[in-house]
Amino acid sequence: MSTTLTETTGAAERIERTAQTAAGANAVAAAAPSALISMTDIWRTYQMGSEELHALSGVSFNVERGEYVAIIGPSGSGKSTLMNLIGCLDTPSQGQYWINGKLVSEMDDDELARIRNKEIGFVFQTFNLLARATALHNVELPLIYAGVTSAERHEMAKRSLASVELTDRMTHRPNELSGGQRQRVAIARALVNHPSLLLADEPTGALDSHTSIEIMNLFEKLHAEGNTIIVVTHEHDIAARAHRVISIRDGQIEKDEKIR
Repeated sequence: MSTTLTETTGAAERIERTAQTAAGANAVAAAAPSALISMTDIWRTYQMGSEELHALSGVSFNVERGEYVAIIGPSGSGKSTLMNLIGCLDTPSQGQYWINGKLVSEMDDDELARIRNKEIGFVFQTFNLLARATALHNVELPLIYAGVTSAERHEMAKRSLASVELTDRMTHRPNELSGGQRQRVAIARALVNHPSLLLADEPTGALDSHTSIEIMNLFEKLHAEGNTIIVVTHEHDIAARAHRVISIRDGQIEKDEKIR
């Protein structure tokens, strides 16, 4: 009888804990903003000896699905810190950050890694391609981490390279490609997982002016196809290609305006 009572009590406790967990998850889901990205009162503070450095101070903004946003600011403005937070490469010291209904500001490192792989496609100034791998294999990398089968990721990578007009360069390695072609491979890699957000950090910083225009034209095409894009830059002519510009200075939003 005692054993039966203990088992019954334990089962009841497990049911109660499950119900509480479900209720908590439902409450979080109900609180999730409708915007793709929602940042509320975001602070990022670094300890410098006995002093605190506020890289971001109370930043709040939303990005809706399908928007094309540029974040611009001078060196030391906090734009790189903000990009790291948006990309889940860092977490805020204070405030809430939601992406696609998920409260990432309270996630641990493993959870953040899954969000980066599933929700965010990164494009970097220096391309970050594997030197000995072909364009096709470079584009496949996020799919390998996501556990996609070999045959499926091969086809997905080919489609992604076709979307940036590099079908004829799939078997080439980075040293056999121009700077613009390398950035197109990086963009194809960023898009292959069908992320919620394409996040580009100074995407034209290593390119000449003619190639920069080609890459920005590609971003415009990708936006027209429905992709949500955030470009982080210090160049005003690059920011002007976006449809909305958020200006950062001294760790705060100085201006947030739609320009088209």
